[in-house]
Amino acid sequence: MIHVYLDDYRSCPRGFVLARSAEECKLLIDHEDIDILSLDYDLGWGHDTGYEVARHLVETGRYPKRIYLHTSSVSGKLQMYHLLSSHIPDNVKLYNGPMSDFENDNERGR
Repeated sequence: MIHVYLDDYRSCPRGFVLARSAEECKLLIDHEDIDILSLDYDLGWGHDTGYEVARHLVETGRYPKRIYLHTSSVSGKLQMYHLLSSHIPDNVKLYNGPMSDFENDNERGR
């Protein structure tokens, strides 16, 4: 299982696979088993957003075990959270914010 971090600008946390675009992220979702998925919303002017990734999760039913929304876009975070929270299965955990430093350290085995 892998951890995926979708962001066009921020540095990728250690132990995560970086997806710089919605398309890259959707390919990883389609072809990998994902434990943690952390989503940004704004991915550059004229590019698909993290919402498209959230919609892809709903359409395909290929959910990771945990989803974090690390975006600084308040409206984008609300859109993604609303879509995901109304469709995800009970065994998937959805967090309306980024991973804490403590959680991130634990994922790295510290």
